[in-house]
Amino acid sequence: MQIWAGLGNPGAQYAMHRHNVGFMVADVIAEAFSFSPWKSRFQGSACEGRIGTDKVLLLKPATFMNESGRSIGEAMRFFKLDTGDVTVFYDELDLDPFRVKVKRGGGAAGHNGIRSTIAHIGENFRRVRLGIGHPGHKERVTGHVLGNFAKAEMDDLAHMLGAVSAEAKWLADGDDVRFMNDVAMRLQKD
Repeated sequence: MQIWAGLGNPGAQYAMHRHNVGFMVADVIAEAFSFSPWKSRFQGSACEGRIGTDKVLLLKPATFMNESGRSIGEAMRFFKLDTGDVTVFYDELDLDPFRVKVKRGGGAAGHNGIRSTIAHIGENFRRVRLGIGHPGHKERVTGHVLGNFAKAEMDDLAHMLGAVSAEAKWLADGDDVRFMNDVAMRLQKD
């Protein structure tokens, strides 16, 4: 069993925020792999399914971004998993829009959802960083992160979400490099 947590804020008013791209990925993967219906579990919404032969719990914490780790930690303890069995999908300011990078471990780099996750489960989980770009000035960061994707970005957003879902089997298999390469190739073609 693996836990794949998409970070975001619950509620319709946040649905299209850049900060909610983790929730968007979870929804697309659940649909693409015909996961069970979403249910309230672990202080969030969860569904289960298989990606190839790997069993995956998708989780969208309902604790709001700054307390995401509470939900992830609860699910991890329930299934008696280690930090290495957890993958977190989240928005990354320091990546160009719609770039996707994977890394294991490290600090929070100012991301409150990652800071909370580290506080609750430790830092050695896999992170799938989904680029949202930096607005250029520090004082514009909050408005950028908590703003909706622009209409002009919708096609690129859909391509990125589709590429992550289409190549999810490599993540499930633990081949982070192949996942990143294949996602990048798909995004170049589109």
